[in-house]
Amino acid sequence: MAGKTPHQNTTFALPDKEPSEGGVQLGHGYLATPESGSGPGVIVIQEWWGLTDHIRDICDRLAAEGFTALAPDLYGGWITHDGDEAGEMMSKLPAEEGARQLAGAVDYLLSLDAVSSSTVGTIGFCMGGGFVLALAAQQGDKISAAVPFYGVGQAVPDSYTGVKAAIQGHYAEQDGMFPPDQARAQEEQIRQESGTEVEYFFYDAPHAFHNDANPQGNYRPEEAQLAWSRAIGFLREKVK
Repeated sequence: MAGKTPHQNTTFALPDKEPSEGGVQLGHGYLATPESGSGPGVIVIQEWWGLTDHIRDICDRLAAEGFTALAPDLYGGWITHDGDEAGEMMSKLPAEEGARQLAGAVDYLLSLDAVSSSTVGTIGFCMGGGFVLALAAQQGDKISAAVPFYGVGQAVPDSYTGVKAAIQGHYAEQDGMFPPDQARAQEEQIRQESGTEVEYFFYDAPHAFHNDANPQGNYRPEEAQLAWSRAIGFLREKVK
């Protein structure tokens, strides 16, 4: 059953939906900083399960690699481990609202003394992988590197003309939610419409193979480690 177990340790201002509303609306998230005190900024975008222990761990792992990582809590603290509930929760998050929260997160991250880069990278999984691509299309030059893992969901863009970021994708050959032929077509569409550097990697694995806490048992450790090492190297190279 869905429950509220928020991993929130920071807040940030959100862009107004309408100028006439007035006041400051706040987003919430989990922020992890490296031992050095500062590092390149990375936005981490949750799966459809919510901002779970696993997503918090992704931020901590990025901090251990020298990045300052922020995972916005797109569900307001709610998480689930049930696939039907996760699908319902995802469907209730309008793509526009998710994009608004992520836009606020980007501006907040770039304002921090703990962020040494003038741009940010993004990494996201499942629903979050779709939002990674949407954020890159929306934020232009603010995003220098975008790393979608088997991105699906309401935020997957129809057009990639606004993308300025280099993109490294990680997709599964056994993915029933986003089959590899669709992923390959998407890779080519991004390349043609954005003109940016795009490279997709494909793994002999099912959807969500990177999640070592996946309730459906899809974790594949060897493929996950390879994808993670590629992603870390890519973020180090691109986020400046």
